[in-house]
Amino acid sequence: MIHRPSVDIRSFLGAVGRVFAVFFPQGRKARRTRFFFLLTFLPVAVSLVIKFNQIFSGRTGSGNGYLFSNLIMLFYLQLIVLILALFYGTSVCSEEVEGKTLPYLITRPIPKAAVVLGKYAAYTAVVTAMVTLGLVLSFLVLNLDRLLDAAVYRTFGLYLGVLILAAMAYGALFTFLGSFLKRSIFFGLLFCFGWENVIQYFPGSTQRLAIAHYLKSFLPATSSGRFSILTFRLEPTARPIALLMLFLITAALLALACLVFMKKDYILDD
Repeated sequence: MIHRPSVDIRSFLGAVGRVFAVFFPQGRKARRTRFFFLLTFLPVAVSLVIKFNQIFSGRTGSGNGYLFSNLIMLFYLQLIVLILALFYGTSVCSEEVEGKTLPYLITRPIPKAAVVLGKYAAYTAVVTAMVTLGLVLSFLVLNLDRLLDAAVYRTFGLYLGVLILAAMAYGALFTFLGSFLKRSIFFGLLFCFGWENVIQYFPGSTQRLAIAHYLKSFLPATSSGRFSILTFRLEPTARPIALLMLFLITAALLALACLVFMKKDYILDD
């Protein structure tokens, strides 16, 4: 009896791992992944255009660090990660209902919460892999002449970490929305390009009601005399607190998604 809780936890984590092992390859090979993979290469294409223009015009790439930190990160943080997290996150629960595969899934000896967490982890891993590859290529293209500078790798690691945190937090939010809303993608789009892209520019504590605020709190401060799109009007939260808030937001939203999935009686349309 004393060791039963630890055994139950290991059993639950094992179930999460089995669900992950099933859905990660499926998510990686899905048709939509091919389209989204091309989307993640949009900033790479922009980076190539910038680099070729510099080469043929004879200009140096002294401003490439600034372009990578603002233009490329703007693409990933405020567009690509949001779209990927939205479509993959909302599908964690909704695709089982719409595809009428829910009865086969929940009749297996796997806790419903493990299904949600396993699929969430699998799809977040797919999103992270696509974003990481695109960001690495964009970084290499724009920093070809600075690859021996250790400082650029520290900056790159920071930006990559921010995007991974974004995939986790937004993925959890949209997993929760997909667990109880039929038109979760529509409401997710309203959140992404409505609330999330507006409230973060409000002054004072109001901007802390956006997930983007905590993500941008990790970004370097704007250099003197330069305008930064990402940190415009940002009143950053201390990084340890921002990290804690992102983990709390992710955990709370996933817990709510698991609770809804366990308690709700889903009606499968004929």
